[in-house]
Amino acid sequence: MTAHPKITFIGAGSTVFMKNIIGDVLQRDALKNAHVALMDINPERLAESQIVFEKLVSTLGVGATHSLHLNQREALEGADFVVVAFQIGGFEPCTVTDFDVPKKFGLRQTIADTLGIGGIMRGLRTVPHLWSICEDMMDVCPEALMLQYVNPMAINTWAIAAKYPKIKQVGLCHSVQGTAHELASDLQIPIEKIRYQSVGINHVAYFVKFEEIMEDGSYRDLYPDLQKGYANGTYPRPESSWNPRCPNKVRYEMMKKLGYFATESSEHFAEYVPWFIKRDRPDLIERFGIPLDEYPKRCVEQVERWKDQLEAFKTANHIEVPSSVEYASEIINSVWTGTPSVIYGNIANHGYVPQLPEGCAVEVPCLVDRNGIQPTRVENVPPQLIAIMRSNINVQELTVQALLTQNREHIYHAAMMDPHTGAELDLDQIWELVDELIDQHGAWLPEWLSGAPKMRVA
Repeated sequence: MTAHPKITFIGAGSTVFMKNIIGDVLQRDALKNAHVALMDINPERLAESQIVFEKLVSTLGVGATHSLHLNQREALEGADFVVVAFQIGGFEPCTVTDFDVPKKFGLRQTIADTLGIGGIMRGLRTVPHLWSICEDMMDVCPEALMLQYVNPMAINTWAIAAKYPKIKQVGLCHSVQGTAHELASDLQIPIEKIRYQSVGINHVAYFVKFEEIMEDGSYRDLYPDLQKGYANGTYPRPESSWNPRCPNKVRYEMMKKLGYFATESSEHFAEYVPWFIKRDRPDLIERFGIPLDEYPKRCVEQVERWKDQLEAFKTANHIEVPSSVEYASEIINSVWTGTPSVIYGNIANHGYVPQLPEGCAVEVPCLVDRNGIQPTRVENVPPQLIAIMRSNINVQELTVQALLTQNREHIYHAAMMDPHTGAELDLDQIWELVDELIDQHGAWLPEWLSGAPKMRVA
């Protein structure tokens, strides 16, 4: 082990996210002199990230160094940790296509990056590039730990584990800890006085325990308070939701019906199930405050906001470096120093959730120390929660199989199994939709799809 870790950041052009992750890393004593290899395919955005990195170092007064890379393999050489954060095809053209084409068929989405037809297409675009990172890692940094922040998280994690089982990886998301803070805000209980346990798959996990730590050391179940507060209209509190366009009613309604609260946001969750977004039920959209086409709106806002932020970064001597809720720095610190921590990570299921299929990607509590990521086993998950997870796993598995076997038919099968898509479109419409999306995405998709025959619509 070298004196200081080398952290390679693939997709460093995601500058705001890079700032959050590396800002967290450099605030830890054991990591403040790390070398960070910033890699992106866009030279302009890479230069912007260099500006931000240098401001981080000067603001924090640390000894971290950096290098810039347009070549992925070069950036990975000798890495101890590999942070991956990119979006293949970007907002334009690919995200726009993922929203606009389904709309022609009457299929509306909110985020379209995890499940549904948008999630399937993003998975097809993304996994081959993750596999290319794995190939380079096997050659130049086989012992490195990949911290994977790319959506669709579950599809990606499953596909990596299936093809490159020797790669050490964990898929990371902020939904568990973020939602815990939202619920604490609704309950008006300090987060430090709450303990919880979550289990499931990424974006479809649930708090199977959510409790208040009492003065005498005992624990009080907070679900009765949440149920009562939703019933009388106290929850959700508008100020508790991080997204002002989405009042968080979808998840409270699901809690009312299932008994447990989901860890991912209401705007996400609404498109993972068949009950909220219906073209002939605008009353549902209004009642639950579902922000259709939310992700494109968010992308436009982020681009405009970044322009102002970049100009401020260029002229400022120091920049604000708050601590984020992301797990990356905690993991790197624990692996590097041996200091134990507990995080929620996405890993291949090898009995960690016995009720879910072997090999699928599950999100469970994990102990992290010098031995790496050590998932814990969670048993006896309520069957109604397992049922919803399985409805999403069906789509993930068929998408992964399409990629592993280069079988175009499984893309249609995945779309058929998607709860929201199947509730809105008939089989012929699904077939036509998949064909049009593959045609429009063109070279952004794997080469084997370019010459693959279309499925015939009877």
